[in-house]
Amino acid sequence: MLQVRNGEVDMLGVLFDRYQTPLYNFFARMTQDRAVSEDLVQEVFLRILRYRQTYRPGTTFRTWMYQIARNTRLDQVRKTRPEQPLVSEPVAPTSLSDSAQQKQEAATLQRALMHLPEDKRELLVLSRFQELKYDEIARLLGCEVGAVKVRVHRALQQLREIFLQLETGTPSTDLNRAPGDFLPPTVPPNRRLQ
Repeated sequence: MLQVRNGEVDMLGVLFDRYQTPLYNFFARMTQDRAVSEDLVQEVFLRILRYRQTYRPGTTFRTWMYQIARNTRLDQVRKTRPEQPLVSEPVAPTSLSDSAQQKQEAATLQRALMHLPEDKRELLVLSRFQELKYDEIARLLGCEVGAVKVRVHRALQQLREIFLQLETGTPSTDLNRAPGDFLPPTVPPNRRLQ
């Protein structure tokens, strides 16, 4: 990146080759849309080129790149804000072989991930799928590592609750509730966990 910053823009191709796939996977998990994900990857590299002078030596390139990716995604969300929330159909229980069962669980997990609020989904994608370390995510979000750990933990709890609801065939209207409304069955409905 230092070479790109210093005017050797042909070195951007090396960065593109190295980070194209991780960026695409990040966007694909966030958007569930191949074409949009490909466009966003291209936009990130255009912005890297455009804002190359803002890269500070000593900064982790990956963290800086994901900050640009996050901003690119936010801009895309603002431009194409969906008018209707995601609605999914309940999965009917069936007896499947192990590999088919794993595929169904993976599909259900991805659907559950898409039901999470954008900020929690992004956090889980960065930490679990993109394998960013908590300190990298903390720098990216501008917060403490402890706060990232707490947020990831809460996002995982909510993801688990949504996954179980999808797996058991809970009506999709329940999945459109506010994020804090997903409570474990042992908690009385009038008390919320913070």
